[in-house]
Amino acid sequence: RHNWSNPGYSGTGWNPNVYTSNGFAVFIPDIVYKLDDPGMSAVWCVIPAVKEAIKTGVIDEKNIGIHGHSWGGYQTSFLITQTDMFKAAAAGAPLTNMISMYDLIYWNSGGGNMSIFEASQGRFRGGPWENWEAYERNSPVYHVKNVTTPLLLLHNDKDGAVDFTQGIEYYSALRRLKKPVVMMQYKGENHGLSKLENRKDYSVRMMEFFDHHLKGEAAPDWWKSGVNLLDLEEHLKGRAF
Repeated sequence: RHNWSNPGYSGTGWNPNVYTSNGFAVFIPDIVYKLDDPGMSAVWCVIPAVKEAIKTGVIDEKNIGIHGHSWGGYQTSFLITQTDMFKAAAAGAPLTNMISMYDLIYWNSGGGNMSIFEASQGRFRGGPWENWEAYERNSPVYHVKNVTTPLLLLHNDKDGAVDFTQGIEYYSALRRLKKPVVMMQYKGENHGLSKLENRKDYSVRMMEFFDHHLKGEAAPDWWKSGVNLLDLEEHLKGRAF
């Protein structure tokens, strides 16, 4: 895709120009969707596309990361339940349980989520009670036992598009199974990060995360050891930019 992004700090923590400038190859595949299978459609398109990218010789097939935010966060969360080809993944504000998400509120508008699934990105024919197997089949949370990919998960407590509970469901399930996951939350932030200090913080942490898993650099302490709540304020002061 021949589009250019200002190399500043993004509300999703991701900027392709920043990554290419730091030695990463960036590939943005297209997805062709089939009804009732939004997650599996990503599997059927992204995995073959990545395999073709590997054939160019530009990609190190042992060190591939994946990132997505919102619907892309959903696709990222789902893909790592279906393949272990990615060595690290970062998912922002993902839908993770299509069944529970269906009945929640889209707080940014005050309406329900039903239309997202039946007339928009979900591409489902009917609600869960009419199409249960498809909703379950395409929900990351029901396939968590398959995850082996380290995941950096972002979900903010005031997300008005994808309810905060979607991130919590996925994180809690992964933690229950002792999967490699860290969840980031920026209090008061909505679907994307608006405060510059939060944009900077998350962008740098994401780069540290991928540098560690894909380039072999030392793991940052916040990933390796975590941060106690009582120590969080000092930790953030020490990382202030």
